[in-house]
Amino acid sequence: MAASSLTRRIEEYIGHLLEENGGGTILLRRKDLAELFECVPSQINYVLRSRFAPENGFIVESQRGGHGYIRVVQLTFKSCDEEAVHLEDLVGNKISEQDSRRLLMNLQNRKIISARERLIIEVALRDQEENGKNLYDISIHKREIMRAALLKKLLTSLALS
Repeated sequence: MAASSLTRRIEEYIGHLLEENGGGTILLRRKDLAELFECVPSQINYVLRSRFAPENGFIVESQRGGHGYIRVVQLTFKSCDEEAVHLEDLVGNKISEQDSRRLLMNLQNRKIISARERLIIEVALRDQEENGKNLYDISIHKREIMRAALLKKLLTSLALS
């Protein structure tokens, strides 16, 4: 069985459990999932890290040990302000162009922003280069700080509109 197929099946299973539970929170055991899908526990970890990350609208908490568990919490927001704060936290104080594109794609997949909004924001955040050289004399570190500030302002304005 292909790894991507297994990853998709595990993701769908966890998603189905969340739906059955009406969203919110579910408790799982890594060992039980690994046995159910006949895989190593690290495959379960991969799915949780990649498919149930905060930028995808989830928080995953785990307690290791014999009676350990995994708690998957689907984030819901009571107001646009809460959503805006969450988006600002996701962006942080600096963000690379690649990470900003990944975050924007996840937000589009969650229907928080449209495909058009994602594309416009990506263009606005793109490094300005000519002949492989940055047009502005700004360090990568400063560009990432500026990109994060701009991204937060754009996402906050969309979330509040």
